[in-house]
Amino acid sequence: MKSVERIPVNKIQRSASIIKAGVKVGGNYLSYYGGKALNMPVDKEKLDKNNASDIYDSLKELKGSALKVAQMLSMEKSILPAAYSKEFSQAQYSAPPLSAPLIRNTFKKYMGQTPENFYDEFDARSYQAASIGQVHKAKKEGKNLAVKIQYPGVADSISSDLALVKPIALRLFKLNAKDSEKYFKEVEEKLLEEVQYELEVDRSIEITHACQHLPNMVFPTYYKDWSSDRIITMDWLDGIHISEFTKTNTDQELANKIGQSLWDFYMYQNHNLRMIHADPHPGNFLITPDGKLGVIDFGCIKEIPEEFYEPYFELTELACLNDQMRFVKNISKLEILREDDSEEEKEFFTGMFHDMLSTLGLPLRAEKHDFSDKGYFDKLSGLGEKYRKLPEIKQYNMNRGSRHFLYMNRTIFGLYSILHDLGATINTNQHPELINA
Repeated sequence: MKSVERIPVNKIQRSASIIKAGVKVGGNYLSYYGGKALNMPVDKEKLDKNNASDIYDSLKELKGSALKVAQMLSMEKSILPAAYSKEFSQAQYSAPPLSAPLIRNTFKKYMGQTPENFYDEFDARSYQAASIGQVHKAKKEGKNLAVKIQYPGVADSISSDLALVKPIALRLFKLNAKDSEKYFKEVEEKLLEEVQYELEVDRSIEITHACQHLPNMVFPTYYKDWSSDRIITMDWLDGIHISEFTKTNTDQELANKIGQSLWDFYMYQNHNLRMIHADPHPGNFLITPDGKLGVIDFGCIKEIPEEFYEPYFELTELACLNDQMRFVKNISKLEILREDDSEEEKEFFTGMFHDMLSTLGLPLRAEKHDFSDKGYFDKLSGLGEKYRKLPEIKQYNMNRGSRHFLYMNRTIFGLYSILHDLGATINTNQHPELINA
């Protein structure tokens, strides 16, 4: 993939890129509606595909939080049109890398010397380029290392980038701008944390230490003395990304083993640590040569407050789903029902979220769940499609739920998606001692 020689840094340059995409999208809509007006054949899927491609090309050029939002949107498979989800998924692990001179200058700015002088060996080729930074191989003191280098200007452009991509997200999710502020604030806070690499190193050390006892898992060692606020040095883990593994794997037992490790990893974080790795996309997980699950990125960590944790997981229980008063009480705690709702709105959203939470929580209630079951995922996506088409969606205020839903649901859907790609069958209570460790 061709490397990038420069990134738009100032607000005017970055705005110009989004405006250019907006002009292209506007042209796509003109062609589509012009064709409809003239009774010519039109293709809504083609319109979505062209729009998604034009928007992604712009975000790809910007990198940083703009591309990160695309990555997040790609995981909303049950809500977004398929063309957007597919196009934006490229942001997970195949963004174009920065050129060697630009990376060298960035490293020198934060570490005081070039990477070739700092490490015993340094490979200027990028081995993984994502939204906020890219990874290089290095060696020092006999250790094989992964060096993550943050893109220049990313940390300083988060707020302005979100302002640029906000209209795109509002349109895609049909949200009200004013009432959506708490969600955009949540995204901004997480992104501001993600660019603080010293914070990432500290959290990585904390979580990997807490999860060391989990079977069939491996984590890199992080080196604080060889890192900075824009550079992370950690062990290099050999392996292939889960997305590559699923393309070639024919060993169902191994797929189940990897899936079980991933499930245990997330359940332990949810129920014991009250903080989760909230970026569950395939680029953050490796399958090692000896068949273990490696976790290589802890940039996005979501802390789960108790006042959210209790009603959220209670809503997945059958006893709560079957108790109308208890169910309504919990969804009210989670800000799904609003004080200014009409009786019609209360009835509509109670029914809607009962459908969604009962379906989403099915694997959490089961002793065993087969994530290869296409019928289950068709049901999940079908619910999104069903409610997206109802007239009430346009009439009622759709800004619903605590801000904590944003990353919690992203995590659950991301976890389910990876397990589905693995085709894994999970024993959800196979290791109860892990949850109580």
